[in-house]
Amino acid sequence: MLINCPECELQVSDKATSCPHCGYPMQPGSKPRVKRKTNKRRRLPNGFGQISEIKNRNLRNPFRAMVTVGKTASGRPICKPLKPESYFETYNDAYAALVEYNRNPYDLSPSITMNELYERWSDVHFKTLKTKNSAVTFATTWKSCAPIHNMRVVDLRTRHIKGCIEDSSVIVNGVAQPTKTFVKGKIKSIFNLMLDYAVEYEIVDKNYARTFSLSDELTKELDTVHKEHITYTDEELELLWANSGRRGCVDAILVQCYSGWRPQEIGLIELTNVDLQNWWFKGGSKTEAGIDRTVPIHTKIRNLVATKYHEAEELGSKYLFNYTSTARTQKNTDFTYLRFSDSYKKIKEELALDSNHRPHDGRVCFVTLAKKYGVDEYAIKYIIGHAVSDITEKVYTKRNLEWLREEIEKIK
Repeated sequence: MLINCPECELQVSDKATSCPHCGYPMQPGSKPRVKRKTNKRRRLPNGFGQISEIKNRNLRNPFRAMVTVGKTASGRPICKPLKPESYFETYNDAYAALVEYNRNPYDLSPSITMNELYERWSDVHFKTLKTKNSAVTFATTWKSCAPIHNMRVVDLRTRHIKGCIEDSSVIVNGVAQPTKTFVKGKIKSIFNLMLDYAVEYEIVDKNYARTFSLSDELTKELDTVHKEHITYTDEELELLWANSGRRGCVDAILVQCYSGWRPQEIGLIELTNVDLQNWWFKGGSKTEAGIDRTVPIHTKIRNLVATKYHEAEELGSKYLFNYTSTARTQKNTDFTYLRFSDSYKKIKEELALDSNHRPHDGRVCFVTLAKKYGVDEYAIKYIIGHAVSDITEKVYTKRNLEWLREEIEKIK
């Protein structure tokens, strides 16, 4: 009901504590209502984490994000600072970081095993690799470290890593065989990288893999493995041609000799990057100059490439070269570097090639033939994927595929 204000005589509700027009107290004995303060930020879900503001300190980033890593016996959450960054300038920044963490949470507990560490490290590291073969090499190397797979990361010490390098083995057809020398070198590398990741996320305080170097004996073995590359003689090339299409990786070697692909590149050439009408294929890896380079298909290997192309179509593979030596491998025909290397050793023995030959020697043979027949120096670099340092050639000279074709066809 409306009444008149005694002061201004304007109409006011009889329930008003004061006149809204002049402020005259209509009910002097009543207490004014106090509005409840509302929390502007909603409560975070259980297990989501915590965000707290550090007050009374002059901090540039006062909002601290904590993640829930477990619960106490009484059910209270156990929280640790979000890593690698836990302090943020605004609440919203801290909240966004927690949202990102909860999309793919990582366990900060030091109780994780080496195998769990490998899985988490590889999920991140493999995305940075340029070739599929590199990931396969890491996976194969890790299999050689089976004795420490279930060990806690915090318990790992230098002696365990050295033990993996010196005594590691791999199961082949149910039989344990010592790992190859070059794999031992890669074991050291994989521990370096994995434990760097563990230190970054504070799973461990120290990278024990970086506290020692490879033994002098193993270093000498690696130096022996990484001996100088040699080319194929005319007699060896004739022998390879005589066995084309009949033995292991002979066709891949011949393609190398007339195109300069690296062993790890040749198994990654996709059918979509092979043009049998204009006779070129595209691929490459490792360096900026080597990635996605287009190479003319030399007339000597056109029939060979076409045959491999149709074989790949029949297999349903997207790659030009495939591994199909046994029925057991039909489901996985990837022509990886390791498969190329194993097949290469067998071919070397069967054809009695020089025992010092290695899978890269087809690339060496291409460069040797190119120089022998006077192929332009820059054409060689473009074809094999080496960087061109000359500014005039690199920046101001435009080369096309036909020029490369004319140059590569000089090889007889």
